Amino acid sequence: MDTAHMYHVRAKSTEVRSGEVASESVREPIEFSAPPEFLGKSGVWTPEHFFVAAVVTCFVSTFSSIADLSKLNFVSLEVEAEGILERVDGVWKFVGVKLRPALKIARENDRERANRLLEKAEKGCLVARSISAEVTLEPSVSIVPENAVVTPVG
Repeated sequence: MDTAHMYHVRAKSTEVRSGEVASESVREPIEFSAPPEFLGKSGVWTPEHFFVAAVVTCFVSTFSSIADLSKLNFVSLEVEAEGILERVDGVWKFVGVKLRPALKIARENDRERANRLLEKAEKGCLVARSISAEVTLEPSVSIVPENAVVTPVG
């Protein structure tokens, strides 16, 4: 098994405080800017969005993998994420990321196991383990009514 993996990304400046990020292994480049509060453009991805997106997408893929390996079928998972940026010792830094997963399952009997797997995913997310900001989990697990038409995931 490999002991290291490399991920190559390049960014270029397209105008003041803005640019484009791309990777040879990803289809589409992404326009970015500094956020408006730091004199950037609104309506485009920012490095701050990318940071929070890295944590939340890692959590989703980690949970999906753990659920699959644990044979937990779930109906859907949507996760809201909030990054908290504060000025600490005179510099801006992320001090926290809140993850609010809303997991829908079909059976009440799976609720306890689903909660355990959500917690396991939070602890297992390699991006969350790699940052100094505190990652907190505020999960919600709900049962989908039997008469609901859903497409299972996981």
